[in-house]
Amino acid sequence: MKIARRTLLAALLFCLTALGQDAAMFRGDLAHTGVYKAQGVPKFSQVKWRFHTDGQVISSPAVADGMVFVGSTDGNLYAVDLASGTQKWKLFTGVRVTSSPAVENGVVYFGSYNGRFYAVDAASGKLKWKFQTEGEKRFAGKHLHGSEPAAETMPDPFDFYLSSPVLWGGAVYFGSGDGNVYALDAASGALKWKFHTGDVVHASPAISDGTLFIGSWDSYFYALDAASGKEKWRFKTGEDHNIYNQVGIQSSAAVMDGVVYFGCRDSNFYALDARTGEKKWAFNNKGSWVITSPAVQDGKVYFATSDTATVYALDAKAGTPIFSLKFGGWPLFSSPALAGGMLYIGSHQGKLIAIDLASQKLAWTFETDASRQNGPPLTKPDGTPKYEAAFADNFYESMVIGVQKMMSVGAILSSPVVVNNVIYVGSTDGFLYALM
Repeated sequence: MKIARRTLLAALLFCLTALGQDAAMFRGDLAHTGVYKAQGVPKFSQVKWRFHTDGQVISSPAVADGMVFVGSTDGNLYAVDLASGTQKWKLFTGVRVTSSPAVENGVVYFGSYNGRFYAVDAASGKLKWKFQTEGEKRFAGKHLHGSEPAAETMPDPFDFYLSSPVLWGGAVYFGSGDGNVYALDAASGALKWKFHTGDVVHASPAISDGTLFIGSWDSYFYALDAASGKEKWRFKTGEDHNIYNQVGIQSSAAVMDGVVYFGCRDSNFYALDARTGEKKWAFNNKGSWVITSPAVQDGKVYFATSDTATVYALDAKAGTPIFSLKFGGWPLFSSPALAGGMLYIGSHQGKLIAIDLASQKLAWTFETDASRQNGPPLTKPDGTPKYEAAFADNFYESMVIGVQKMMSVGAILSSPVVVNNVIYVGSTDGFLYALM
């Protein structure tokens, strides 16, 4: 009997531990700290499994109830068995799914480029309800990134992500390309409130102490009462009066100890007082976007830059650098994940980068098959991107084609999720990877 009780107790503890290490929403928790209570992978050993979709996996995975949920540009949301990597079900939306799903009470929530927001039974994939927004679109501007014709309004091909939902107080919250932040009843999909900003909202909301924090492409960062949708404050980021619409907020915020952190296309990384919106400090990245969502732990905030491909660790209170590591000029849009004393982040080069936070050094990298196969023609001898091989000229269509050529290396735009001793991450090669 004692042995049986011990066995039962061990099994219960294992189950509780496994459940406690679920990563059921983007960035791991409501405050989007990017911290995972897992041992992680200090040393890479193998690909546990890979699951293939027919599109690019830009969505970040969510892990709950023994399954991994992830979207693909093939128009599907997939449910994949956590242990084996086999498909449980898929739901077809008809258009790209680059929103990262959230899971609560056996329901999966996510958005699609068709302008609809979905609630799906996590076990069966059966639709529970869907909500129609005013329509999705990408951020657009004239002479975008210096492309011609200069007077033409162009959708931004670097606007990769849709807003990913969070759940709080019986409601589900998300942003939309129609410029609104939405709060829906999680059970029925009924509209509770919506808040209109001045442009596309593809950042994902964070919630802390009843306040929702989110940025918009209108260059403002907003704090809203999560229950009512009423504005508490707004903060104005920089404007670009000189070079090609380098404005707006793609980065999703993280909140810790009364401070909200986020990056911006104005090349600054900001820390604001969460109660008042007062700027505590800003860290300038010398013209390089900050698309990644930050991770915060133990008095340090971590983020990465795009063009300069640098991972930074700053003192969370003062904004002063603790260390930084550069990675060959391939942009970093993936957001850092912290687990077991390690930082994990994806690169446009098709590599997952693992940094040991104690030594402040690179620990290991994983390279996608597409990176090995397609990377050399797009890489200079010094390891930096060979953009001239992808972008024929500065006409808009050439920019769109060039971006997709760069994606052919199996770029990791998806943000890694760490559960137990496995990292789950997607790639533009169409695979969802489980690494250990």
